[in-house]
Amino acid sequence: MLLRLVLLIGAIGAGGIAAWLVLAARPEPVTKIVQEAPATQDVLVAAGDLLLAQTLTKENLRWQPWPESTLNPVYITRSSRSDAIDSLAGAIVRNHMAAGEPIQQGNLAPRHAGYLSTVLPAGKRAMAVHISPETTAGGFILPNDRVDVLHSDKNKDGLPTVNTILSNVRVLAIDQAVEDTNKNENSKANVIGKTATLELDPTQAEILTAHGATGMLSLSLRSAADNDDFSNRQVVIIRAGQKQSANMPF
Repeated sequence: MLLRLVLLIGAIGAGGIAAWLVLAARPEPVTKIVQEAPATQDVLVAAGDLLLAQTLTKENLRWQPWPESTLNPVYITRSSRSDAIDSLAGAIVRNHMAAGEPIQQGNLAPRHAGYLSTVLPAGKRAMAVHISPETTAGGFILPNDRVDVLHSDKNKDGLPTVNTILSNVRVLAIDQAVEDTNKNENSKANVIGKTATLELDPTQAEILTAHGATGMLSLSLRSAADNDDFSNRQVVIIRAGQKQSANMPF
């Protein structure tokens, strides 16, 4: 009888040990953390690269999901302007934009705006200066170049004087006409600028007007490497709102 009791106790103990070993070997349950996708809103973006003064079409625009955490108030959202693609078609692009870049109202000009007023940055003025090849580096100054404006006159003693009145100003446009200097049908026509339109601030426009009433104005072409905005320049297109140094008379 005692032997059976000992065997029973031993069996129970062995079973308990086996059960403990099984439980100890069982891996800990893995808790899966499910991350929720960030909330987004549809933002109006450029469907492809947009160029300066380009007229927008519906094909140039598309809606793109944008994380709400990085949403800029100036972006155009579908929730605020669901008709934006239709209503903005025909507007003029004020500066170069890359594909996927959010559209901002400040990047666009009214659909009936002129080209020059479209590319002219806010706060700037466009002012024309009469030029000739002799006063414009032999006629090699082109739109988007940077120039210094020189004023030539005579002092009270009748001696010639030259002063730089404006420095590092942008040439917006060159009004060009074709002249055949040799009057020969086999000769090549030369393209000679008659008027240069400069990008100025109001103070610079006053300086240019005051000096233009006397003497002669000439444009001195600057090296692109000397320009403050050289890193932002492109082959033909210059972004609006670029840095320009303050210019005062010397």
